[in-house]
Amino acid sequence: MNTPNILLPKNAKQIFIQGPVGRLDCLELMPINQNITGIAIVFHPDPTAGGTYTNKIVQTIAKVLCQKGYLCVCPNLRGVGLSDGTHNRGIGEVDDAYAIHQYLTAKYPELPLVLAGFSFGSAIASQLSMRVEYEKLILVGPSVVKSIVTVSDITKTIAICGEDDEIVSPDAVRQWSKDNELPVIWFPNTGHFFHGKLITLQNILNYFQL
Repeated sequence: MNTPNILLPKNAKQIFIQGPVGRLDCLELMPINQNITGIAIVFHPDPTAGGTYTNKIVQTIAKVLCQKGYLCVCPNLRGVGLSDGTHNRGIGEVDDAYAIHQYLTAKYPELPLVLAGFSFGSAIASQLSMRVEYEKLILVGPSVVKSIVTVSDITKTIAICGEDDEIVSPDAVRQWSKDNELPVIWFPNTGHFFHGKLITLQNILNYFQL
């Protein structure tokens, strides 16, 4: 069964992974050169505001990782798209994320793992990072006001925010940054959704060794 009315990237296919409350509708994106050197999970923004795995920032992150040789899985968490269950305000979604991690690490046990998320998805990625081994944690527009965004290792964490974020208070992000002693990359003249700045976001992510 395919998700209707969406245009998938050429290197993507829809898969279903068993989660704690049923199947999870996911996109699996293969590396551009088909040589898998790592695995990544990229989490979508708040589904109550329309967030799904087709979000442009989610797909921008996945595109960069695929170019670097990572096989990426972008899940629709519970209650989103064709995923079973109902939205659980970021609580049960971490268990969904862990189930996806278990599926991937069983299939690719020796490969490095990158966790990434946008907005609400940054909270899911960060909380999963407290439970598993990982190489990098990428947080774009971290939702530090409505959710818990944890940082277990600042040397492995990349945080990127818009200076004019209209959804998550920049002042709250600055305080979160200070509390965690975590540097943040600030995008000038940019809001929460990085409108018109996706190429710049892609270029910034490309600078990092992942």
